[in-house]
Amino acid sequence: MSDNHINTKDFVIGTLVGSIVGASVALIFAPKSGKELRTDINQSASQVKDRAGEWAEVAQEKGSDWKDKAFTTTAEIKKRAMDTTSQLSKEVSKKTKDITKTVSDKLKQNSEQTAPEETADVAKIEETPKV
Repeated sequence: MSDNHINTKDFVIGTLVGSIVGASVALIFAPKSGKELRTDINQSASQVKDRAGEWAEVAQEKGSDWKDKAFTTTAEIKKRAMDTTSQLSKEVSKKTKDITKTVSDKLKQNSEQTAPEETADVAKIEETPKV
């Protein structure tokens, strides 16, 4: 992309310089009087100025188009990222709740199973004669 941009820029600059040099050489070597030569040079300069203005307008329009496309693309990427983040956040939240519930259920089961054993242990301790 960068090489293409440089080649295009070099081409435009070369075209401008070549047009100016070619027009000047053609006018200078043409068999005309001084007044006609000056008039032709002024006309050629005016034409070059007009072409440069047209190219500047085209460049400005293309730059504006690229800017708009960049903003649109950026907005689309941002929206996709936000949607994906939201979806992943919901999934993580759901998984966390599921895991929490599973752990809680297992803890309840363990406490229910160990409670009778602990009660029996406490009863044994209380029955032990004190010295």
